[in-house]
Amino acid sequence: MSAAFNQSLQVCHHGKLWLIGGTQESIKITQAIAPENVCCIVSVTTESARSLYRPAPCLTIWVGRLTLAQISEFIHQQQIKAIVDASHPYAVEVSHNAIAAAQQLQIPYLRYERPVLLSSTGSASENFDSFEALLTTNYLQNKRVLLTVGYRPLQMFQAWHNRATLFARILPSAIAMTAAAQAGFTPDRLICLRPPISADLELALWRQWQIQLVITKASGKPGGEDIKRLVATQLGVPLITISRPIVNYPQQTSDLSVVLDFCRQHLNLSLYS
Repeated sequence: MSAAFNQSLQVCHHGKLWLIGGTQESIKITQAIAPENVCCIVSVTTESARSLYRPAPCLTIWVGRLTLAQISEFIHQQQIKAIVDASHPYAVEVSHNAIAAAQQLQIPYLRYERPVLLSSTGSASENFDSFEALLTTNYLQNKRVLLTVGYRPLQMFQAWHNRATLFARILPSAIAMTAAAQAGFTPDRLICLRPPISADLELALWRQWQIQLVITKASGKPGGEDIKRLVATQLGVPLITISRPIVNYPQQTSDLSVVLDFCRQHLNLSLYS
C-alpha cells in the first residue's frame, strides 16, 4: 500500500479517529477537534488536498486510494477506533467500503453529510435521479450546455457532442483535463477553476459562453449549488440537478457537535472537561 504520510509525534493512547476527507466539511472537523487533542488521521486521494489542512500535533494526513481489502489493513495498522466519513456526497465507493469494513471489524462509523439545499421555485429547475436518467431525454438537444459535474461523468456525455454544444468546468488537475479530453472536450470548451466561484464570475462565464442549460450535482453550498441557482434565476437559464446517490449510512449527522460527542464516546476522551 503506497501512500504519503505526515507523521505525528503524538502518542495516541485512546486510538485514532479515521476521518475520510478531501472536503470543506472535513477541514472544519479537523479544526474543531484539534484543540481537543483528538488523534486523527485524515485520508485524501490527492497530494493537492494535503495542503488544505492546517498542521496540528495530533493530525496525520494520509494520501492515496483505499480498496475494501486495504481499508481493513489500514484500520489495523493505524489503530483506528472510530470512523467519521466526511467524503464528497458523490464519492459513494469509499463510503460503501468504509461502512462494510466498520461492520466487519465492529468499529463505530458516523457519516457527516453536508446539508441538502431546499428546492428553489425561482428558476426553471428540474431534478434527475441519475445521469443515465437525464441522458434518456432530449433536454440537451441543440442547446449550449454547461456541465459542472466534475470530470468523472464527462465520458457519459461523449455521444452528445454532435447533438449539442457542450462546455465543461473542471478542476485544474492533470487527471481532470485528461479525462475531459478523452471525453471529446476540446480546450476551447473547457475552463479549469478551483472553487469557490463567485456569483459575478459564474454570471460572466455563462454569458461569455451563451449558456442555455446548466447541469450540476446536488452538492450543496460547499459545491456552489446555491450560487448556480442564483445565477440561473438571474439569467433565466434552466438548471438541471442530479440528485445525490442514496447510501444507507448506519449513522448520519450534519451537526459538528455530534461529531465531537462521537469522538468523546468512542475514543474515551473528555472533550469538555
